[in-house]
Amino acid sequence: MQRRILVVDDEQIIRESLTYILRKEDYFVDEADNGKIAYQKILENSYDLVITDLEMPEMKGTELLEKIRSLSVQTATIVVTAYGSLETAISALRSGASDYILKPVEFDELLIKVKKLFEVLDLIIENQILRNELQRSSEDLKIIGKSRVIKKVFDVVRSVADTESTILITGKSGTGKELVAKALHYTSKRKSKPFVVVNCGAISDNLIESELFGHKKGAFTGAVTDKDGFMKAANDGTLFLDEIGEMPLNLQVKLLRVIQEKEYTPVGTTSSLPVNVRFVASTNKDLSEEVKAGNFREDLFYRLNVVEIRLPSLKDRQEDIPILANHFVDKYRKEMNKAIRGISEDAMRLLINHEWKGEVRELENVIERSIIFCNNDYIEKGNLPDSFTEGESQFNFTHTGSLEDSVKKYERDIIISALENNDFNKEPYKWIEPTRISLR
Repeated sequence: MQRRILVVDDEQIIRESLTYILRKEDYFVDEADNGKIAYQKILENSYDLVITDLEMPEMKGTELLEKIRSLSVQTATIVVTAYGSLETAISALRSGASDYILKPVEFDELLIKVKKLFEVLDLIIENQILRNELQRSSEDLKIIGKSRVIKKVFDVVRSVADTESTILITGKSGTGKELVAKALHYTSKRKSKPFVVVNCGAISDNLIESELFGHKKGAFTGAVTDKDGFMKAANDGTLFLDEIGEMPLNLQVKLLRVIQEKEYTPVGTTSSLPVNVRFVASTNKDLSEEVKAGNFREDLFYRLNVVEIRLPSLKDRQEDIPILANHFVDKYRKEMNKAIRGISEDAMRLLINHEWKGEVRELENVIERSIIFCNNDYIEKGNLPDSFTEGESQFNFTHTGSLEDSVKKYERDIIISALENNDFNKEPYKWIEPTRISLR
């Protein structure tokens, strides 16, 4: 990302010389011949660095520094001063200036200071990211399962993780769309950069543009300071647009331009800022149907849907339920410091046959609740919510494999239930021929 620098000096030859030297180093450089003009430019545009003289008409450099600090912008400052004003420069450093340089300016010295200053700023940002990521358990980034459908998801993630293509993750709520987005990021070359999540359905329509692109002070009522948006926060990393189907139509146009042009415009400004972001979006809606209904732009849909990763429901990966359940047992028994060894066969059978409307998220919540109430070595069916045992005699018949195998499984469930209801005492129990179900 090209760094933006503002050079402020009332002496034209110094101002133009500094601008020329900095532009040769591929920095974007703007100029102002006094503090008042500089302050107006800062209100209208974003700068990474301001290099300012201290003694100027209209507004002195010290006053400009104070105004920059009052804006709460993430802008570094270097003051330029004559040798006789060294005390003033030191005072400016105490007031928050990042560095100073003496006149006559040595261009090599200035370039070294600018380069080192940007390196320090990058390190500060990276350290903040790393501190956040160190708090994240590596277990939370694993996609659990061995079923054919989930292995297909693994294969797609491995294939596209290190590309720059936009990805659309689809699936019901609770299937783990954010987890897949994290897997895409943390197995890519951007893994040491930010992973920023924007829940498009959780931000009100009148604020989402400001939250996404940022705004300048005074852009609207309540904008008392400059604010960087999610777009800048995610620069060089991944921006995950969760529930993209909830994004307002008027903002969809602007997002499409950002994806295509790699630049965005904060609210209240006319200047576009470059951005280097990998976009990953998710939805639990059928966006093709939303396009037909006029709720989603067709051009944005095709721009997002370069690669679609469709997450399966638990009903399509029942063999993964024991693996997921045991994973959550291991997670929460450690958190709660409980010596629980696993899940009983009866409880596991109920988990496998349950209709998981809330998908994996619901399964995790059920296991967490069960561990709270479990005081034995294994989670029993009595530790599960009441809804799991109510009407237990009503079998959840799942047709898998051949008709003969499915019927055998159904008969086995009836026999096990009959034995359980009779305390496994087979002698006095009167057998009733099970009902056979035709699947034709």
